Amino acid sequence: MGSSLRSVYSLLLGMGILLMGSGLIGTLLGLRAQSEGFSELAIGMVMSAFFIGYIAGSWIIPGVIARVGHIRTFAALAALSAVAALLHGLWIDPIVWWVLRLINGISLLGSYMVIESWLNEQVVKKRGQVFAIYMMTSLFALGAGQFLLLIYGPESIQTFMLVAILFAFGLIPIALTPVTQPVPIQTARLPLRDLYQRAPVGTVGAGVSGLVTGSFWGLAAVFARDVGLGDAGVAAFLSAAIFGGALLQYPIGHASDGRDRRKALMVVAGLAALGSVGIYLTIGMTPILLIGLGLLWGGFAFSLYALSVAQTYDRLDASEALEATRGLLLMNGIGSAVGPMLAGLILFLTSASALPLAFAALLLGYILYVARQLRREAPVPPPEMADFVPVMRTSPVAADIDPRTESDPHETVTLHPGGEKNPDGDPSTPEAGMVNARTP
Repeated sequence: MGSSLRSVYSLLLGMGILLMGSGLIGTLLGLRAQSEGFSELAIGMVMSAFFIGYIAGSWIIPGVIARVGHIRTFAALAALSAVAALLHGLWIDPIVWWVLRLINGISLLGSYMVIESWLNEQVVKKRGQVFAIYMMTSLFALGAGQFLLLIYGPESIQTFMLVAILFAFGLIPIALTPVTQPVPIQTARLPLRDLYQRAPVGTVGAGVSGLVTGSFWGLAAVFARDVGLGDAGVAAFLSAAIFGGALLQYPIGHASDGRDRRKALMVVAGLAALGSVGIYLTIGMTPILLIGLGLLWGGFAFSLYALSVAQTYDRLDASEALEATRGLLLMNGIGSAVGPMLAGLILFLTSASALPLAFAALLLGYILYVARQLRREAPVPPPEMADFVPVMRTSPVAADIDPRTESDPHETVTLHPGGEKNPDGDPSTPEAGMVNARTP
């Protein structure tokens, strides 16, 4: 395990620094936009642009990497992110911010793709442990970034400068990494309609997760300020929800292994709905109680996507897992893009207190949908179920590192473009490792 981490520590360090900047700017923009008099609907539209860029980047970035390589792509995206962060502070306008958030979404998705390609190339053993550390590093970096808001405050242009510094500084460990550049990214597709027919509960769950967490990333800072929290309280509330997702994903997922994961999704969605109602009931009370409920809510809400992925993998062959990930990410991305717009509309038409109730209603609707599916299709037999692995929405390349997509330990077969088999899976050839298949 130590040797595996030593080979990729610079990648994890660079990504962690970059995500601290990403976590900071999301909260910063919500609070600054509110201070500048943007309507809640306008804030929701601006925040949704990030996730639209995320979706667009999944089609744009692989071609860029194929033309100029991973390191040049990452350097360009880090520079673009830093420039966009500075322009947010220099040009305060909702339309300009929408364009800049779109650019930031494309850039972050591309950064994920580059890092995950490198990780997949380097990690041969201990994939599960390295994958879990990567996911936890990402969540904790996003959570830690919230507290950087307190250094200068949301009203100061120095905070935008701090974001730009983090984006640029995250480039240094990546640019100086001694690891070999990976082969070009290979993307595959499983049509969304086919994915829904094969695993309806997991596919819809990925979309619902996007609606909830996208609304959180976009409007949680505005909600927290509207209910009376100061800058420190806003940072604590958001980070508590993020840390809750990091801490509770594994125990929740481990408890679902060997059981009908659809029922686990109902329980987790139900607990997230109860947490939403609890947050609504504690508005105006002591901030500590609200932050504590945010921790529990985040633990359940941020576990929905990982459980949806696991439930989908339960119903697919191992060889289809990589293709399914793209569809799940698309569903989650669509939900994440729509969520901030709907949340902004709710805040614009009603009040901040209505947002947790909207979350509860959405989650209850998903529970009813899953209950209906329980009557329509039989559960997956436990021996055929995949193991749970904590995941968050990153890029389709992450599925290559996911240990559930690893070849059967008894035989590894690498399929070359010409169709011949390489029993050793020799990674020294460019074709090796592109497509791995489990043998029966």
